[in-house]
Amino acid sequence: MTIGKPSRTATTLTIGMLALIATTISARLLSAERTATETTTKLVCEMVENYHVSQEQIDDDISSRLLNRYLKVLDPQKLYLTASDVEGFTKFRTQLDDLLQQGNTSFAFNAFDLYIKRMKERVTRAHEIIDAEHDFSVEESLATDNDKLPWARTQAELDDRWRRRVKYELLSLKIDGTELKDARERLHKRYKAIVTTAGQTEDNEVLEMYLSALTHCFDPHSSYMSPETLDDFRISMELQLEGIGAALRAEDGYTTVAQIVKGGAADDDGRLEVGDKIIGVAQEDENEFTDIVEMKLSKVVRLIRGKKGTVVKLQTKKADTGKIEVYELTRKRIELTQSEVKGEVIDLGERLDGRRGRVGVINIPSFYRDFRGAQRGIDDFKSTARDVRKVLKDFDTQGGVDVVVVDLRMNGGGALQEAIEVTGLFIDKGPVVQVKEQDGKIKSHDDKDAGAAYDGPLVVVCNRLSASASEIFAGAIKDYGRGIVVGDTTTHGKGTVQNVMPVGKQFFQLVTPQKRRGALKLTISQFYRVNGHSTQNEGVPSDIVIPSMIDHMDLGESFLENALEFDKIEPTPHQDYKLVSADVISRLKAASNDRVKKAAKFREDLDKIEDYLERKQRKSIPLEESALRAEREEGDSDDEEEQATVEESKVVLRDGHYNDELLSIAADYAELLRDRRTAGNR
Repeated sequence: MTIGKPSRTATTLTIGMLALIATTISARLLSAERTATETTTKLVCEMVENYHVSQEQIDDDISSRLLNRYLKVLDPQKLYLTASDVEGFTKFRTQLDDLLQQGNTSFAFNAFDLYIKRMKERVTRAHEIIDAEHDFSVEESLATDNDKLPWARTQAELDDRWRRRVKYELLSLKIDGTELKDARERLHKRYKAIVTTAGQTEDNEVLEMYLSALTHCFDPHSSYMSPETLDDFRISMELQLEGIGAALRAEDGYTTVAQIVKGGAADDDGRLEVGDKIIGVAQEDENEFTDIVEMKLSKVVRLIRGKKGTVVKLQTKKADTGKIEVYELTRKRIELTQSEVKGEVIDLGERLDGRRGRVGVINIPSFYRDFRGAQRGIDDFKSTARDVRKVLKDFDTQGGVDVVVVDLRMNGGGALQEAIEVTGLFIDKGPVVQVKEQDGKIKSHDDKDAGAAYDGPLVVVCNRLSASASEIFAGAIKDYGRGIVVGDTTTHGKGTVQNVMPVGKQFFQLVTPQKRRGALKLTISQFYRVNGHSTQNEGVPSDIVIPSMIDHMDLGESFLENALEFDKIEPTPHQDYKLVSADVISRLKAASNDRVKKAAKFREDLDKIEDYLERKQRKSIPLEESALRAEREEGDSDDEEEQATVEESKVVLRDGHYNDELLSIAADYAELLRDRRTAGNR
């Protein structure tokens, strides 16, 4: 017997068998993925029908709304799909409910595939339009009311829509001082990145978009979270993650280091710098780097994150030299301190002319809580209430304060339990919020710990983006007569409670327990103030309003689709601390209005607000250079105001006329209460 090369027949047979095995494995994997998606979809439908506060069923009406909603998610500006594309989907208008109940999501993926196809076609045409000549002296406009904009019926109509869009973007860059050649280059890169990023959308992301479009048909705050999104949600609630400690951003196809987090692995190592481009990632046991150039940022983040103590290797292009370096970093647990409660004592004499006193300011960016840490019995698990208590103790160690300001601007809410516990720091004990369950029963959630951590004058500052748990706190302080609410006309108006439920947790007999199917953030109940009023749509009105641009923007529950209605229930007995009265509010308002009228900065604000409201009524943007330039100059101040408001949530209390007025109101309030106590003791 001769040992040598195998015969051609044997080779062919071997290759054929391998191909068959590979095909079988691939088919099994595909089948397993399809089965997993079907099971997840069925479970989501069952959970929505069983647990959503409306108890509404997934029927033909929901199907019709889902069709409209999903197409709006895919193509909100109506730039890619045509009227004929949309008409092709109308046969599913009353079928999607039946398909979903069967676990069939083929419509979602087919629609997404067509959307990607159309995107590639339109962007190819956009590249041609970018290089075409444009006359910026012609009087024409770009429509901005996308809801009233019909789907384009012809290719010529769609081409004109893209021509106006590209012309607007070129003109905007030109007005900002960019040379036309550079503007064209930037747009080419921008549109290339749009196609690249969209093309990397994974099946789980499409499923998340589709199932969230379904839940949004019930209310604006219910959504489906994929396993990856659930991880991000936990990080936001626990204020900690495990990784290298670097904030990243996508920039011209590269993943660029935007910030090094103090105390993280990258900070300890010291070699990775802001501006460096990460071009490859490998795990500790891998010899080959995964090329991440042009990779979607969310995918890059998943590659770099990992359990503390494990090693990740980064192939990096240095910002200053362009040299390629390889860094091995050991991941560690990072505390996200920039998002936690912060406090500061402000001496009014150093901030406001002619005023005396000390104001303790507490900034609460969100009502965070490490639920897993609490469940495990960890003594120092992350908690908003604990951090607020620490700040209040710190105020005492610094000699005390005359009044406390709790800043909830931009605070979108968080954990209900934290809202209750934070409220409990300012009242003795009693009901904080009432919750109406699915069966209509009302349950009171109380602060049961006797005693308050602080019982002096209290000011709560809110804006249109203070929502949910923020509104529970502000509403309770108002109803107890415990303090005053200052800021925008009212808060956001989110009066519903969401619960995050792992998909399948209630139905373990149907699924493999270790399978990660994501979670459903579902609206399960409505909350009400102790006075019986819902915050839904109407929010918590301020006792004293300070003029701001954000108060006039279309922000709030009332502007969201499928928002639940405002209603009332019976009030529940609660204490009145009698620290607020009609006379006190009247005097504070009068003093504030007088200061605002005399302040040049506030007069400028009011003029800007008037200009903004006028522009807000327009449904188009001019594409003639002089007109757009004039409008842009007016709008720049609005952008600065909005940015300044955002920045206020990142520091304790930044300098500025708005915050100075806030401090003046707080000082006035403390003085009024002090005078009242003095008069009462005579």
